Amino acid sequence: MSVDYDRHGRVAVITIDRPEVRNAVDRATAQALGDAWRSFDADSKVDVGVLYGTGGHFSAGADLRAFDLVDDPAGYLGFTRLQVSKPTIAAVEGYCVGGGLEMAVWCDLRVAATTSTFGCLERRFGVPLVDGGTVRLPQIVGIGIAMEMILTGREVTADEAYVIGLVNEVVGAGKALDKAVALAETIASHPQETVRSDRASVLAALGLSVGDALEAERRLGAAVMDVAAAGADRFAAGEGRSGVAVPAAQSRRPDDLSS
Repeated sequence: MSVDYDRHGRVAVITIDRPEVRNAVDRATAQALGDAWRSFDADSKVDVGVLYGTGGHFSAGADLRAFDLVDDPAGYLGFTRLQVSKPTIAAVEGYCVGGGLEMAVWCDLRVAATTSTFGCLERRFGVPLVDGGTVRLPQIVGIGIAMEMILTGREVTADEAYVIGLVNEVVGAGKALDKAVALAETIASHPQETVRSDRASVLAALGLSVGDALEAERRLGAAVMDVAAAGADRFAAGEGRSGVAVPAAQSRRPDDLSS
């Protein structure tokens, strides 16, 4: 299989496994990626998804030797027009270029190894960004820097990616997956109703006026206020005072509500 789906506790790791082509994506891999992310969204046993590539590289993007990707409703790369309901993290080693960069910016957070390289290298071959790169990259790093990356196709190091806000953390070579899973476990330890509603509010606000965004935030927050009330009761009873960690067992998840 070109894509693997594994659970690590409450974390799902989706791995592109085509190291012989730096995890470039052909049509079969795109279909497998779409299936994997749909499975993740429907999987009640996991709360956070991590995207990774084997063999020391995240992904070189579309497989230009095969050149068989199609304009699927979910995206040429199989999932980049999907909207999953749970947080996602890209664990980046080596090349994260072309469509690989577009897959990384689809994720909510990005952890990169010091040896990582980012860039719109498809510029050199006249391949357009059609998997969200022209939309998401400017939202993350700003229009000026995004436009420079898109128009010039220059390479960006991991250190520069951190400075411009493209990645959230830089770690040693070979450590990106471990750090991404640890970060995912931290997110998974919190009450998931409000993790997901706050995430949904952030994403919804990107396409709304300030007034409409505030109304969406109010609506999403009101729907999970019972979780906040339960948390307030726990705090009033002495839990979590003075920065003491809250036990993960106290964190409620949407699928816990029926139990």
